Amino acid sequence: MSDAPTVIQTEHLAEDAAAWLGEQCTLVRCSPDDPRFSAALEAAQGLVVRTYTIVNVDLLENARALKVVGRAGAGLDNIDVAACRARGIEVVYTPEANTQAVVEFVIARLAAVVRPGAVLEEAVPLETWKRLRARRPDRPQMSDMTLGVLGLGRIGRRLAEVAAAIGFQRVLYHDLVEIPPRDRHGASPEPVERVFEDADVLSIHVDGRKANRRYVGSGLIDRMKPDVIFVNASRGFVVDSLALASFLRGHPGAVALLDVHDPEPFDATYPLLGLPNAQLFPHMAASTRKADHNMSWVVRDVAAVLAGERPRFPAPD
Repeated sequence: MSDAPTVIQTEHLAEDAAAWLGEQCTLVRCSPDDPRFSAALEAAQGLVVRTYTIVNVDLLENARALKVVGRAGAGLDNIDVAACRARGIEVVYTPEANTQAVVEFVIARLAAVVRPGAVLEEAVPLETWKRLRARRPDRPQMSDMTLGVLGLGRIGRRLAEVAAAIGFQRVLYHDLVEIPPRDRHGASPEPVERVFEDADVLSIHVDGRKANRRYVGSGLIDRMKPDVIFVNASRGFVVDSLALASFLRGHPGAVALLDVHDPEPFDATYPLLGLPNAQLFPHMAASTRKADHNMSWVVRDVAAVLAGERPRFPAPD
């Protein structure tokens, strides 16, 4: 395929998606730290990335033939979309690919906190059996809880829908844009301060715009209930980790479930590391086979752009 466009794949894709892309183009698999990358980038018309390849002005300076960048994922935090568009480079992504996976992760982690259980690994005497059965969770049922959602985008809306089905007492949300009632799934719009004050469970689902950096700081964190369950599966930099760590130390009944961090991976100085009421996960909320498959098929839009066709999911400006 000597006349086929060259596309670089820098990170993992599902094998069927990568194989399909390889049939449409000359596919080069190499990460930015690979010695082959610079030379390949000069000739590449397409670039497919995931999370850890940073597409910024410096990279684009050496990508003079580039026509399209495909991000196998729902966020665009690692791609300078404006810089790409200024150079006539289209950016495509997969905004719907991991919604269900992230919501399942949030609900699973939440359920483990609300309804912890005793796992039997051997036969036990009757008295032990009775004692284990008699244990009662410290927290109320979800039907007696208020869920607060910061950001009612695709994931926030699906979470609100699932929460309504489970039977949460109330679902409150705050978003920068007006959400039509039909898309709220019964959730009530409230000022952000009210959401933080009233939520028994607070789940963060905001985008990566610069204005959201440290948006959840001490001014909001200190409004939370002393036994709040705080969940962040959006972006690590949205939350002031020092302020959250201080809150958790002062409120041992609170729990933080954190799948995203700033930086990633964090080091031994990370302020939330070692806190007994902070559960830290390695950015795995979208790690299901289905979500991986869905995200990997960003290659269809990459191929569409290279063929002069309109992509299904161009990045927003």
